[in-house]
Amino acid sequence: MPVARLRATGPDGPALHLILTPHRPLTEAGFRALLLAAFLGMLIPMVALLGTPMLWVILGFALAVLGLLWALMRQHARAAVTEELVLTEDSLQVTRRGPRGGLRDWRANPHWTRVELHETGGPVESYLTLAGGGRTIELGAFLSPEERVALGRELRLALAGLPGYPFAG
Repeated sequence: MPVARLRATGPDGPALHLILTPHRPLTEAGFRALLLAAFLGMLIPMVALLGTPMLWVILGFALAVLGLLWALMRQHARAAVTEELVLTEDSLQVTRRGPRGGLRDWRANPHWTRVELHETGGPVESYLTLAGGGRTIELGAFLSPEERVALGRELRLALAGLPGYPFAG
Protein backbone atom coordinates (compact mmCIF):
# COMPACT_ATOMS: atom_id res chain seq x y z
CA MET A 1 0.00 0.00 0.00
CA PRO A 2 1.49 3.37 -0.90
CA VAL A 3 1.00 4.72 2.61
CA ALA A 4 4.22 5.29 4.50
CA ARG A 5 4.14 5.41 8.27
CA LEU A 6 6.68 7.51 10.02
CA ARG A 7 8.42 6.22 13.12
CA ALA A 8 6.83 6.96 16.47
CA THR A 9 7.87 10.28 17.91
CA GLY A 10 7.20 9.49 21.57
CA PRO A 11 4.21 9.94 23.88
CA ASP A 12 3.83 13.63 22.97
CA GLY A 13 4.02 12.95 19.23
CA PRO A 14 1.15 12.73 16.75
CA ALA A 15 -1.60 10.16 17.16
CA LEU A 16 -1.30 9.42 13.44
CA HIS A 17 1.32 10.51 10.90
CA LEU A 18 0.95 9.23 7.34
CA ILE A 19 2.54 10.11 4.03
CA LEU A 20 0.40 9.10 1.06
CA THR A 21 2.09 8.59 -2.29
CA PRO A 22 0.87 7.19 -5.62
CA HIS A 23 2.06 3.76 -6.66
CA ARG A 24 5.17 3.84 -8.83
CA PRO A 25 6.07 0.65 -10.66
CA LEU A 26 9.70 1.76 -10.99
CA THR A 27 12.10 3.30 -8.53
CA GLU A 28 14.03 6.39 -9.62
CA ALA A 29 17.08 4.23 -10.43
CA GLY A 30 14.91 1.74 -12.34
CA PHE A 31 13.31 4.53 -14.34
CA ARG A 32 16.72 5.92 -15.33
CA ALA A 33 17.91 2.41 -16.30
CA LEU A 34 14.82 1.99 -18.50
CA LEU A 35 15.49 5.29 -20.27
CA LEU A 36 19.15 4.39 -20.81
CA ALA A 37 18.27 0.93 -22.16
CA ALA A 38 15.71 2.39 -24.55
CA PHE A 39 18.18 5.02 -25.77
CA LEU A 40 20.93 2.44 -26.35
CA GLY A 41 18.42 0.08 -27.98
CA MET A 42 17.59 2.84 -30.47
CA LEU A 43 21.19 3.84 -31.06
CA ILE A 44 22.67 0.43 -31.91
CA PRO A 45 20.70 -0.20 -35.13
CA MET A 46 21.13 3.42 -36.21
CA VAL A 47 24.93 3.19 -36.05
CA ALA A 48 24.93 0.02 -38.17
CA LEU A 49 22.77 1.69 -40.84
CA LEU A 50 24.63 4.99 -41.16
CA GLY A 51 24.89 6.01 -44.82
CA THR A 52 22.14 3.66 -46.04
CA PRO A 53 18.54 4.47 -47.00
CA MET A 54 17.32 2.12 -44.21
CA LEU A 55 18.53 4.69 -41.64
CA TRP A 56 15.45 6.79 -42.41
CA VAL A 57 13.14 3.84 -41.66
CA ILE A 58 14.87 3.21 -38.34
CA LEU A 59 14.80 6.95 -37.60
CA GLY A 60 10.99 6.87 -37.85
CA PHE A 61 10.86 4.11 -35.25
CA ALA A 62 13.35 6.03 -33.10
CA LEU A 63 11.05 9.08 -33.13
CA ALA A 64 8.15 6.89 -31.99
CA VAL A 65 10.25 5.49 -29.14
CA LEU A 66 11.33 9.03 -28.18
CA GLY A 67 7.65 10.00 -28.02
CA LEU A 68 6.99 7.05 -25.73
CA LEU A 69 9.93 8.01 -23.52
CA TRP A 70 8.67 11.60 -23.34
CA ALA A 71 5.23 10.33 -22.22
CA LEU A 72 6.85 8.10 -19.60
CA MET A 73 8.89 11.01 -18.24
CA ARG A 74 5.77 13.19 -17.97
CA GLN A 75 3.88 10.42 -16.18
CA HIS A 76 6.78 9.83 -13.82
CA ALA A 77 6.93 13.53 -12.96
CA ARG A 78 3.16 13.66 -12.45
CA ALA A 79 3.38 10.85 -9.92
CA ALA A 80 5.54 13.03 -7.65
CA VAL A 81 2.52 13.92 -5.50
CA THR A 82 2.44 13.39 -1.75
CA GLU A 83 -0.14 14.04 0.91
CA GLU A 84 1.10 14.21 4.49
CA LEU A 85 -1.45 13.77 7.26
CA VAL A 86 -0.59 14.64 10.87
CA LEU A 87 -3.18 14.06 13.58
CA THR A 88 -2.59 15.31 17.11
CA GLU A 89 -5.01 15.74 19.96
CA ASP A 90 -5.78 19.33 19.00
CA SER A 91 -4.97 19.54 15.27
CA LEU A 92 -5.45 17.66 12.03
CA GLN A 93 -3.23 18.89 9.20
CA VAL A 94 -3.04 17.71 5.61
CA THR A 95 -0.24 19.06 3.40
CA ARG A 96 -0.36 18.23 -0.31
CA ARG A 97 2.74 18.60 -2.43
CA GLY A 98 1.86 18.79 -6.11
CA PRO A 99 3.92 17.48 -9.03
CA ARG A 100 5.37 20.94 -9.69
CA GLY A 101 6.29 21.52 -6.04
CA GLY A 102 3.22 23.56 -5.08
CA LEU A 103 2.05 23.21 -1.47
CA ARG A 104 -1.56 23.20 -0.30
CA ASP A 105 -2.25 23.10 3.41
CA TRP A 106 -5.45 22.32 5.30
CA ARG A 107 -5.91 22.40 9.07
CA ALA A 108 -8.87 21.67 11.25
CA ASN A 109 -9.80 20.84 14.80
CA PRO A 110 -9.95 17.01 14.83
CA HIS A 111 -12.92 17.06 17.22
CA TRP A 112 -15.03 18.69 14.49
CA THR A 113 -13.63 16.78 11.54
CA ARG A 114 -15.66 14.13 9.76
CA VAL A 115 -14.25 11.39 7.54
CA GLU A 116 -16.67 10.78 4.68
CA LEU A 117 -16.40 7.91 2.21
CA HIS A 118 -18.67 8.35 -0.83
CA GLU A 119 -19.07 4.94 -2.45
CA THR A 120 -20.75 6.49 -5.49
CA GLY A 121 -21.24 9.97 -6.85
CA GLY A 122 -17.64 11.15 -6.50
CA PRO A 123 -15.08 11.75 -9.22
CA VAL A 124 -13.48 8.41 -8.29
CA GLU A 125 -14.82 5.20 -6.79
CA SER A 126 -14.83 5.26 -2.96
CA TYR A 127 -14.20 9.01 -2.86
CA LEU A 128 -12.65 9.95 0.49
CA THR A 129 -13.10 13.42 1.96
CA LEU A 130 -12.34 15.21 5.22
CA ALA A 131 -14.83 17.86 6.33
CA GLY A 132 -13.93 20.39 9.00
CA GLY A 133 -12.76 23.92 9.54
CA GLY A 134 -15.43 25.16 7.13
CA ARG A 135 -13.97 23.23 4.19
CA THR A 136 -14.12 19.80 2.63
CA ILE A 137 -11.02 18.33 1.00
CA GLU A 138 -10.43 15.15 -0.94
CA LEU A 139 -7.83 12.73 0.36
CA GLY A 140 -5.86 10.12 -1.56
CA ALA A 141 -7.51 10.55 -4.95
CA PHE A 142 -4.48 8.79 -6.46
CA LEU A 143 -4.95 5.70 -4.27
CA SER A 144 -6.91 2.63 -5.37
CA PRO A 145 -10.53 2.32 -4.12
CA GLU A 146 -9.51 -0.41 -1.67
CA GLU A 147 -6.70 1.76 -0.29
CA ARG A 148 -9.09 4.71 0.17
CA VAL A 149 -11.53 2.50 2.09
CA ALA A 150 -8.70 1.24 4.35
CA LEU A 151 -7.41 4.78 4.84
CA GLY A 152 -10.89 6.02 5.77
CA ARG A 153 -11.25 3.21 8.28
CA GLU A 154 -7.85 3.98 9.80
CA LEU A 155 -8.63 7.71 10.05
CA ARG A 156 -11.97 7.03 11.73
CA LEU A 157 -10.27 4.77 14.26
CA ALA A 158 -7.54 7.32 14.98
CA LEU A 159 -10.06 10.14 15.40
CA ALA A 160 -12.34 7.99 17.57
CA GLY A 161 -9.33 7.29 19.82
CA LEU A 162 -8.99 10.99 20.64
CA PRO A 163 -10.52 12.00 23.98
CA GLY A 164 -13.92 13.65 23.49
CA TYR A 165 -14.27 12.98 19.74
CA PRO A 166 -18.01 13.53 19.05
CA PHE A 167 -18.39 11.47 15.85
CA ALA A 168 -17.18 8.13 17.30
CA GLY A 169 -19.28 5.13 16.50
